[in-house]
This record gives sequence, structure tokens and C-alpha cells, in this order.
Amino acid sequence: MAKTIMIIDDSASLRQVVSITLTGAGYEVLEACDGRDALAKLTGQKIHLMISDVNMPNMDGISFLKAVRELPAYKFTPIIMLTTEAGEEMKKAGQAAGAKAWVVKPFKPELLLTAVSKLILP
Repeated sequence: MAKTIMIIDDSASLRQVVSITLTGAGYEVLEACDGRDALAKLTGQKIHLMISDVNMPNMDGISFLKAVRELPAYKFTPIIMLTTEAGEEMKKAGQAAGAKAWVVKPFKPELLLTAVSKLILP
């Protein structure tokens, strides 16, 4: 059975690129356009990993991270931040909120897949 990954990004084109990369590697993909949309779609189903942008409308990635960590079903789900933010302060905020990896856009698909394969839940 394929593992499920949720992509949270306000850019439809970026979600599409990441989705193609992941489905090509055999993963199932759920998409959300921001943190609030993602939380609404987390209904207890098994999500093996999440990939989230930082800068989004309605609910940004760091706020989303903190909210997800409050949900018992997703408390330990690995989350990769995929963002244009490369500053140390933002990375520290992400790590403090529970991010497991930080990938800077534009990203190389093989680097993202390497991070996914290392972090994804069994």
C-alpha cells in the first residue's frame, strides 16, 4: 500500500511539481492550499509525512506546525518545511515548532525524495 504525503502550499504550481515528484516515486498525495485548509483535511486518516511551505495566507507554516503537534493522531508525523526562507532565525523557529527538515526552494526533486525517504513513517 502506498504511503500518503500531504503537501501544504499556497502555490498551485508548486503543489503540482511536488505532487508529480512524489507520485512518480510511488507515494499518494493529498494537497492543501494553506495551514487552515490542511487542518480541515486532517480527519484522522494515516498521513506518513507532511511537506509545508512557511509563507501562506490564513495560516502560515510555523502556526500550522504548532497546531498539528496538538493533534494526537499527527503529533509524531514528520514535517518537512519547503520554503524560500533560508534564514537561521526562521529555521530555528521551524525546528522549535517541530519541523524535521528544511528544504529551500527552488528545490531539486531528488533532494526532496531523499529527505522524504529518510523521514517518512513506516
